[in-house]
Amino acid sequence: MKLYYSPGACSLASHIVLIASGLPFSTEKVNLRQQPHTTAGDGDYSAINPKGYVPALQLDDGELLTEGAAILQYIADQVPDKMLAPANGTLARYRLQEWLNFIATEVHKNFSPMFSGKTEEVKDDAWARLQPRLALLQQRLEASPYVLGEQFGVADAYLFTCLCWTQYVQRSLADYPALLAFQQRVGALPAVQQALQAEGLLG
Repeated sequence: MKLYYSPGACSLASHIVLIASGLPFSTEKVNLRQQPHTTAGDGDYSAINPKGYVPALQLDDGELLTEGAAILQYIADQVPDKMLAPANGTLARYRLQEWLNFIATEVHKNFSPMFSGKTEEVKDDAWARLQPRLALLQQRLEASPYVLGEQFGVADAYLFTCLCWTQYVQRSLADYPALLAFQQRVGALPAVQQALQAEGLLG
């Protein structure tokens, strides 16, 4: 398998989970700042993934899988013994999908305006919209160390990635101590440290 990624982007979650899975894989960096987007080998990324964004996972049979939530679950299902996702068909799996959808649409997407160089008013509005979402996550992580309970899984990799963006947009999680503790807890995991190191994100 090959993961197409950009350092610190939402593809970091897939990178973390691939490492945690123990499956063999390679990576190729994508330059999202250049138009058109190019790969590390100077290839046209749109020829690989017409959607134009990361992550994308090229499977061993040549198929390309896109969208972070789908990629995360695919990886987890290859190694059920690692318990990175609940079994298919269980209520717990639907709970996972519920949280992945929430993180994608309510957390991830509300960070986007803060990266796009718009006015400070637009950025402040986006941060304000995030507050009730962060408050809900605060309650969840006060009750358990990870999103689904006692076991680290794919939703935690995704949430960790999104929360890391606060440092890039100069926002603080000081009002959410459970989220800060979650960041520290997940950030210390060996797979997370390895992914951060590989993407050049450890200062």
